[in-house]
Amino acid sequence: MTGTTRSSGGLDDRRKRLLFRCWHRGTREMDLILGRFADAEVAGLRNDELDELERLIDLPDPDLYAALTGDKPLDPEYAGALFERIKAFRVVDHDA
Repeated sequence: MTGTTRSSGGLDDRRKRLLFRCWHRGTREMDLILGRFADAEVAGLRNDELDELERLIDLPDPDLYAALTGDKPLDPEYAGALFERIKAFRVVDHDA
C-alpha cells in the first residue's frame, strides 16, 4: 500500500490537511494506522473530534505508537474517545 485510498475531493481544507498529515507521519507504521483511520473516518468527524485528532497527531510518533500498541499509557489529556476509536480501528483488518 502506498498511501491514501480516499480522494480528498469534497473535503474542506481542514480535513484535507488532516488526511495528508495522517498519511505523512514520518514512520510507516504510524502512516498506516492514522492514514487508514483518516481515510475511513475524516469526512464524518465532528469539529471537537477534529480538534482531538489535531492534538493527537502533534504527538511524537514513538509516544503515540507506544500508546496505540499498549506499551505505554497516553497522558490523560490525549486519551479521549477519539484515541480509543483509533486504537479499536487499528486492530481490525480494513483491507479484507
